[in-house]
Amino acid sequence: MKILDWYILKRYLFTFTAMLLLFIPIGITVHLAEKIGKILDNNVPINEVLVYFLNFTIYFANLLFPLFLFLSVIWFTSKLANNTEIVAFLSSGVSFSRFLRPYIYGAIIASILALVLGLYLAPIASKGFNEFDYKYFKTGRSDVENSNVFRQINEKELIYVSSFDPKNKQGTNFILEHFEDNVMTHKITADIIKYNDEDTLYTLTNYTKRIIGDMPDKLESERKKDTLFAFDAEDLTPVIYIAEILSYKDLLNFIEKEELRGSSNVGRYELVLYRKWSLPVSVFILTIIAVAVSSIKRRGGMGINLAVGICIAMVFIFFDKIFGVMAEQSDFPAIVAAWFPNVIFGIVSLFLLRNAKR
Repeated sequence: MKILDWYILKRYLFTFTAMLLLFIPIGITVHLAEKIGKILDNNVPINEVLVYFLNFTIYFANLLFPLFLFLSVIWFTSKLANNTEIVAFLSSGVSFSRFLRPYIYGAIIASILALVLGLYLAPIASKGFNEFDYKYFKTGRSDVENSNVFRQINEKELIYVSSFDPKNKQGTNFILEHFEDNVMTHKITADIIKYNDEDTLYTLTNYTKRIIGDMPDKLESERKKDTLFAFDAEDLTPVIYIAEILSYKDLLNFIEKEELRGSSNVGRYELVLYRKWSLPVSVFILTIIAVAVSSIKRRGGMGINLAVGICIAMVFIFFDKIFGVMAEQSDFPAIVAAWFPNVIFGIVSLFLLRNAKR
């Protein structure tokens, strides 16, 4: 690697690290100022607070990773341009493509970091962050969707409960419908369903089973009945942030189960899955855009480059959020929502790079 490569690569990594070290403490300070009242009111132990803010740091860094990288590249590249260092590099016979090479090296390192962060560290941090948030900051609010739960538990059975208490593992107004070749063969109803951890049985109160056939339907009724079902109590009401806290392999298995159950939240879960891979690609695209925008010395100096860069970053975030909401709230494909901003800005990066070479 040439001296030029080391010089730019060091500036790339150093400025990015400095950006993280600068903005993360600011984020922690603002968040602490907002939550300090609830922390004191709940007498939260100091060790839990420290662990929470460690998780918050990782969560915050993963959330804004591309933005931090983009601004840091614009910052130090603009300084190179203002000091006419880029002009000196190019005047010495170095092509713009060769000048871009150390940025690509830096993007590779940042992409690997983003991948490790998204696949391994972020799920652990997200679990601790969200559990603390609901325990102390959102007291009285449930972290599960526990009302009007309708789920397909396998290819043949659908269940419904009007409400479910995850702590007591008890639900009300339970209904199970069993189908064979798209025809209902029997239906089970109960006023109360309760899961027993000791024997893994379900206790049904005011149990009724209607067997549907060619002859008049057959009814079975019992005051209480213990039985087995092909689902766990946790499967009824997964936590709202379940996709964020699962490892990649567990998330794949979870999505597969949810698809078989006909869950309406599959798009939300798939979006989290695809973003684990789209984020590292965003690092490359934003790096190229940042270099193309800031490598030209402008009359307004660094401020103009930063302003243009921030506008581009805001548009990128806007596209990402809009398509993310579409995937979560409709049948819009999650893979398109995760990758479309990269495709659009990938084309923009090539256009800007072409102009920058001129």
